Amino acid sequence: MKKLLIISVLLCAGLTTKSQVLISILLGDKLNSDKLEFGLDGGWNSADIHGLDGASAVGRFNIGFYFDLQLKNPSWMIHTGVIVKSTMGAKELPVYNLNDPDLNAAFVGGKVDRRLGYFNVPVLMKYRFKNNFYAEAGMMFGLMNKSIDEFTNKVIDKEDLTYKLKIRDRYHPLDAGFMVGLGYRLLGGNGMNLGIRYYIGIVDITIDDSTPNQYNRSLYLAVGIPIGKTPKSKE
Repeated sequence: MKKLLIISVLLCAGLTTKSQVLISILLGDKLNSDKLEFGLDGGWNSADIHGLDGASAVGRFNIGFYFDLQLKNPSWMIHTGVIVKSTMGAKELPVYNLNDPDLNAAFVGGKVDRRLGYFNVPVLMKYRFKNNFYAEAGMMFGLMNKSIDEFTNKVIDKEDLTYKLKIRDRYHPLDAGFMVGLGYRLLGGNGMNLGIRYYIGIVDITIDDSTPNQYNRSLYLAVGIPIGKTPKSKE
């Protein structure tokens, strides 16, 4: 019951990234058991927006926490958790009309970087091979927490002129799609998880039906670090 309560708090509470990580570290040993592994999950992802003309992929760091729930067959697990800081988007978009003559003039020849922030929850079936490699596949669901277009231009030095525009009203708050991944467990199956995952959004993220459909895409290089778990059976 205590574990379920802690998990519910971590999944539902609206905490900052730093607070989330701190709580994860402090409570890690209370969440691990023979059937449940808890840890920090983070890394780097390359995101872009499929269907958005002129968009280029942008690299971002992400961090969150994960749960691996062991099923009856020891080779199968359910992988879930929350990627608390998970930014999608694209970069080097062309400048568009800001409905302000002064701003339009200031950013002629500039560029726009689009940042779409989400709380992402993967729900994956995970199969671990005897050689400690693993494969996983399933869905990921996202809840948008911020969306910003950052305009940049050069006056004297590179990108010394910036303007941030909130664009949350242009996008649906929810996202969903398919995720697949491959990885390896270090230290004979008791160490960190090193993996690569690819996310394919299937929900048109734009609200305006007159624009072409746009979908999130992201390639993740992930590192999973178990918190508070020790191989007691081997000791």
